[in-house]
Amino acid sequence: MLASRATVHANHDLTRWVMISVLALVTLLPPPASAGGVPGPQAAVNSAPARHTLITTSRYTLPAILLVRDDDKTVSLPEEVNDGRPVVLNFVFTTCSSICPVMSQVFAQFQQKLGAASEQVHLMSISVDPEEDTPARLREYARKFHAGPGWQHYTGTLEASLAAQRAFNVWRGDKMSHSPVTLLRRAPDQPWVRIDGFVTPDELLQTYRGLSGPSGGETLATR
Repeated sequence: MLASRATVHANHDLTRWVMISVLALVTLLPPPASAGGVPGPQAAVNSAPARHTLITTSRYTLPAILLVRDDDKTVSLPEEVNDGRPVVLNFVFTTCSSICPVMSQVFAQFQQKLGAASEQVHLMSISVDPEEDTPARLREYARKFHAGPGWQHYTGTLEASLAAQRAFNVWRGDKMSHSPVTLLRRAPDQPWVRIDGFVTPDELLQTYRGLSGPSGGETLATR
């Protein structure tokens, strides 16, 4: 009986996230591509109905995790987030068909909105399915979303991916249960701004431009 109830509860949670993800895909993804197959520069993703996001600040301690970047180079996660640029980070996987395309499209349009400053902002997408997401597969995924030079994707061992997810408090038991979380930080001595929930490119840009230095652990806003 307990096992049955646990299964029902798990199925309920999965169904809830699928429904949320489908709604987000319908409302956040841009209109059909132009004749050239590439979304136009004015593709709108800000016409979504009422959504709920929670914006807080936190300080995270990152262990010495080694990841493999999409250029096949093995890198240190702490060094990647401390390379002197502001960081905007999320967790995705390439075979995800629900929330990951939404988050990646938001990153793509956020980078586009940054314009000439885009290379000065380090966008990082870390795979939660490193056993399938090879650097080559990540490069293909990045091309699909027209990732610019400032946006890099990361894989590695399963242990490294789990350690990164736990360090940022996004591990939810398995890849199918992961939720939409975006993390931003202006500089290494400042706390991370954490956005739980689906965010639009304009909201992400506004949050990025408003980055400041609260001490951490504060709730900044809900939407």
